[in-house]
Amino acid sequence: MERDTCRTHFVDAAKVESVAKRMERDDVVRSLAETFRALGDPSRVRILMALSVEELCVCDLANLLGISISAASHQLRILRGLKVVKYRRNGKMVYYSLDDEHIENLFTEGLRHVKE
Repeated sequence: MERDTCRTHFVDAAKVESVAKRMERDDVVRSLAETFRALGDPSRVRILMALSVEELCVCDLANLLGISISAASHQLRILRGLKVVKYRRNGKMVYYSLDDEHIENLFTEGLRHVKE
C-alpha cells in the first residue's frame, strides 16, 4: 500500500465545503494555468529574467538570448497577451518590462523556490 495516500476512505464534508467556497471561478483558473504554461518555456523564462533586471528593447533581448528578433518578438507577443510583460514606445524604439509587481513577485518567488 502507498504511504502517501489515506488508508481509509473518509471525506471531511465541512473542510470540503469550506474550501469549495474559496475556490476561484473556472475562467480565473484557466487564466492562471495559461500564465504558468507560458512560463514553462525556457526562452520566455530567460526573457523574464532579463526584464527583471532592466527594461530592454526587442533587439537587446534577441542579442542577449542569442535568438532572432522575430523569435524574441513572438515570445514577447505571447507574454504580452497574458499580461506578463508590457511595452512602452519611445520614438522608433519599443521597450519591454515586466507588467507589474505581481509578475515580479511571481518570478522572484519561483526562482527562489527552485534555487533552495
